[in-house]
Amino acid sequence: MFSKQNIRGIIYLVVIIAIVAIAIYFATPRKGLTLTEKRTGDKPDKPTAAKVEKRDTLFVFDPNTVTYDELLLLGFDKRTAVSIIKYRTAGKVFGIAEEFALCYGVTDSMFSRVRPYIKIGAKYATKPSSPFKGDTIPQSRKPRFSPRPFEKFGIDTVGVEYLRLIGFSTRQAEALIEYRKRGGGIFSMNELRDCYAVSEEMADSLAHFVILSVRDPYAGLVEINSADSATLRQVRGIGAKSVVAIMQYRKLLGGFYKKEQIAELKCVTSDNFSKISEQIYCDSCKISKIDINFAPASDFSAHPYMSKRAAKLILETRESKGGWNSIEEMQMDNIFTEEQAKAIAPYLLFGTTPQKFD
Repeated sequence: MFSKQNIRGIIYLVVIIAIVAIAIYFATPRKGLTLTEKRTGDKPDKPTAAKVEKRDTLFVFDPNTVTYDELLLLGFDKRTAVSIIKYRTAGKVFGIAEEFALCYGVTDSMFSRVRPYIKIGAKYATKPSSPFKGDTIPQSRKPRFSPRPFEKFGIDTVGVEYLRLIGFSTRQAEALIEYRKRGGGIFSMNELRDCYAVSEEMADSLAHFVILSVRDPYAGLVEINSADSATLRQVRGIGAKSVVAIMQYRKLLGGFYKKEQIAELKCVTSDNFSKISEQIYCDSCKISKIDINFAPASDFSAHPYMSKRAAKLILETRESKGGWNSIEEMQMDNIFTEEQAKAIAPYLLFGTTPQKFD
């Protein structure tokens, strides 16, 4: 038999269990409905056509007639699409595909992406004009584009006015000049064709008149005979210790006549030199030479390529012989071996051989 106290405890336990069960029941969403649906009783929205419509789709279009929605489908953002429509509403007609690239907001990458799909309708396409008014030229012989320079010109030196004179629009001329500034110049016809403001027709018309710039083969490289420590330090692979060693070695040599001489330093590893050599060049005209027939012993005895034996023989032989006319003559006198002669020859100057007096 349960006591009254036990019975009272059992009742309390049953009541607590019932309260917890009810709370769990009401807190759990009913199957098939979201919490929001449970509260409102609304059914979930069905996806509309606008929501599932595919964006960033490529298709053939005419920039003179393309709609705002079509521009969005092509991948343009809303701001750019509005800008294009306003540009056109203001009276702009796109006669060639490249003029579309001049619209505000149309980036180079976006234009390159949609360029193959641009097709200008016959109503808007630029019509070629005859170079001579009143002349009748067969259709097959008519020029397809208007630029007609009268003489050759430097593509990196002409300004907007000249480009307009030969057939460019103001915006095309400005775009071309900006393009050449970014690239440091135009060095080939392929580079000219890559400019979005220049169509294939324009490039073909200009091909026989354009004078291209010549690219400096040493542009961006460091000249190691004139570079100071700060400039050398900018070369990847040359550290603070290497800079000191290179400058000291350069002073002893009188300058480098080839960049491979840097690899002679112990602090420059073969891996490092491979990296360094791509960033440097040397001007051998800047090296200091030794006039072997007149220079005092101190000028050549400390040279890295001059052995003590050779320095001694030079002094002795020069005193008795009077001097030399060539490095080959010094080899014949056994002053240098063939290998030594090859190394030191760029640093020797053979002036007038002094006369020997008895």
